[in-house]
Formats: sequence, structure tokens, C-alpha cells
Amino acid sequence: MSVPAPPTGPTTLLVIAKEPVPGRVKTRLTPPFSPVEAARLAAAALHDTLRTVLTLPALRRFVVLDGRPGPWLPAGIHVRPQGTGTLDERIAAAFAACTGPALLVGMDTPQLTAAALAPALTPGGWDGCDAWFGPAEDGGFWALGLAHPDPRLVRGVPMSLPSTGERQRARLTEAGLTVRDLPSMRDVDTAEDAAHVAAAAPHGRFAATHTRLTRSAVR
Repeated sequence: MSVPAPPTGPTTLLVIAKEPVPGRVKTRLTPPFSPVEAARLAAAALHDTLRTVLTLPALRRFVVLDGRPGPWLPAGIHVRPQGTGTLDERIAAAFAACTGPALLVGMDTPQLTAAALAPALTPGGWDGCDAWFGPAEDGGFWALGLAHPDPRLVRGVPMSLPSTGERQRARLTEAGLTVRDLPSMRDVDTAEDAAHVAAAAPHGRFAATHTRLTRSAVR
């Protein structure tokens, strides 16, 4: 039986991600999770995120990857290697490789739903709009969309700070862009975040992996 083609739209979708290798991803989950368990949670988060991306209308879908693809990569998602340098430089490089509208999300919000991104991906999502911004509860951002992907709009913004989201949004407005906001979401950085996100999206692989690991720890 043939698999239905993913829906199409004008926007290139980007997921910036690290290969889920123990000791290289989700290090703030350790402890209470071991590096291997943290990597399993990261792989599950990436799995859920990419499968949501496959349901969204897009021109093309890429995982912008630091590392090598693995069994978590579904058909229909293309791989583009990350650039080098700091996170702002790598995000800027991901946008620089795009023409036309592009929307980037991370791998830290496995609770992502189509409804959360629907405002940006409707047929008129870019009408009168230059940028879409998804704030994260920790002060960063989980989504950034640019109608005209200019790497200068990201490069030089300090990342991984409580003020990162505020500074990134200010960069957009100071450039004269019309910015629309997406819902606020919680990134998975700590064990508390992981428990919150697993409860918010109980039917995904992330929640199942979290439940299995926490039950095993209790025994």
C-alpha cells in the first residue's frame, strides 16, 4: 500500500539537531539520568519532532545535523550538515542555505504539534509577515521563521542565555521586520522539564521512553 505524500506548502522546514550520542546530548539530564539514558531521551525527542514535521505543509524538510543520521530519521526528511562555530552561526548558516520562506525548530520540544505551527504554515501565513517567533519558557526560542532568510538576522545573537529570546526578537524588530508570535513552549533541558513535557504529550515516543526509564530507576 502506498504511503500518502506529505502536504506541500511554500515554506522550507528545518530541524536543527545533534546526533543522539551519549555524553554529547542532553547533558543537563545527567543526573538523574545516565548519559546513555539521556541520549535515548534525545533520540525519542528527535523522533517525535521529525514525525510531526512530516505532517506539516512544506516545500522541503531538512534535519540540519551535527553528526550522522540514524534509525530515528524517517523517509521524507533530508539531511543537511550543520555549519561550524557557535550556535548563532550554525543557525545563520542553516537559513543562508534556503531560498524563500524558512522555518526552523529545535529537537528539544517533542510536544510540538501541527496546531502550534499552523499560524505560520497556513496559505496566508506569510502575508504581511516577515518573521515568526516562538518563545521558549526558559527565555530562549523554540522556533524562528524568516520570509527572506538573511543570516545577519541571527548571527551575533548570544545563545543559551535567559535573554536570548528577547535579544533575537529585538534583532528582528530593529531590522524593521513585522514579527508574529507562536505559542510559548517548554524546552527539555532538565529532568524537571522532561517530566513536564512527557506529561504534556503522553502518547509520543518521548513520553514512553521517559516512563520506561523512570520506572526502571524506581525498581
